[in-house]
Amino acid sequence: MSTISSVELGELARKLAGDRFDDYAAGSLARAYDEYVGRRRRAIAPVSIRMNGTEYPSIYALLADREAEFTGGELRLATPPTSPEAEFLTPVERVVFAADGSAEVHPPGGGAPQRAIARLLLREHYVVRPKGDDAPGASRSGFRLPSRFGTLAEGIATCRSGPVIPFEVAFLLYLGEERARLEVDAVHMTLLADPRAGRLAASRRVSRPSRLAWGLDRKIGRGHLSLLAARCLEVLVESNGLTAIDLVHVFGGVRELVDSALQALVQQRYVTFDGRTGIYRARLDGFLPRTEAPREAVAPVRPELRTSVQELIAAADARSACPLCGKPLPADRTTLLCDDCAAKVGLG
Repeated sequence: MSTISSVELGELARKLAGDRFDDYAAGSLARAYDEYVGRRRRAIAPVSIRMNGTEYPSIYALLADREAEFTGGELRLATPPTSPEAEFLTPVERVVFAADGSAEVHPPGGGAPQRAIARLLLREHYVVRPKGDDAPGASRSGFRLPSRFGTLAEGIATCRSGPVIPFEVAFLLYLGEERARLEVDAVHMTLLADPRAGRLAASRRVSRPSRLAWGLDRKIGRGHLSLLAARCLEVLVESNGLTAIDLVHVFGGVRELVDSALQALVQQRYVTFDGRTGIYRARLDGFLPRTEAPREAVAPVRPELRTSVQELIAAADARSACPLCGKPLPADRTTLLCDDCAAKVGLG
C-alpha cells in the first residue's frame, strides 16, 4: 500500500490546472488533504487499477496521463477481504469496465462474472480554485462540478478539466437485483470498509432494487447534500428505519452533527421522522422513476366566466323548442320533445 503525499497532489494539480493553481489553491488543497487523512475510514484491502491495458500505480497517475482516453479498465483487489469488516459489501475479486458503461463483476475464487452497469461517484474531493474565485461578487471563472455522478469516462474527464483532486471515490455496480458499492481511498489505494461494519447488525440491512439505488445515487450526485447527510441517507434507505443514536454509533462524531444532517434530510423531504419512537425513515418513493405521465394542469375557472356560462345556459333553456313542431319548451324540461310530439312518436 502506497500513500500519495500532499506535495505530490500539489504537483498533479499544477500539471492539470496550470496558472490557476496559485499559492492560495495550494494551501487549500493541503488543508483539505490533512482533513481527509485525519478522518479517513478503515481500509480492508489494497486495490490496483488498470486502464486501456496499462496498470497505473494510483488513480492520480491515471489522471496525470492526459493522453490516455478511457476505452476500458479494471479494478482489482489484491486480497479479497474475508474479515468481519467486509460486512455489507458484495464479494468481489475484480471488476472489468467496458467503454459503453457496462462492467463484469468477478467473484472471489473464480466463477461466472455478473453483468452490471458501472458508474462513478466522486465522494470526497477538492476543486482547484484560485484566490478570489469564491469571493462574493466574483466572476466565478473557475470550474463548477456539474455532477459528481457519471460514467468512468465522464468522471475522469471531470477530474482532468476542473481539475478535481479526488480523495475518495465510489464505484457503483448496478446488478440485476441490487447495487454494489465499492468505495476506494485514492490517497492510499485501498478499499474502504462500509461504515456499518461492526457497528450495526447486518440483519438490519434491507436490500433495495438497483433501480431505486440508481435514483438515490443520482440525487446524491447533484452535490446539494453534505457528506454526512448523504451517508445517513444511504444507510436509512437500506433499512426499515433508524434512530439518531443508531447513526451516531455508525458514523461516530458529535450527536449534534448527525441531528443537523437528519434535520436537513427531513426539510428536503428525503426522510420522515416519527416523534413517538424517534425513528427516521427514508421516503423511498422519491427515488423511484416516475411511471405515470404528469397530469395536465387544469386552470381554475374565473368567477366572471362561470357567471357568463350560467347565463348562456339559462338563455338556451329559455329559447329551447321542440325540434318537430317548434313549440317552446318549459325551462325545466328534461326531454327532447314536447308532450304532443312525444305521444305521436310513441314516447309519451
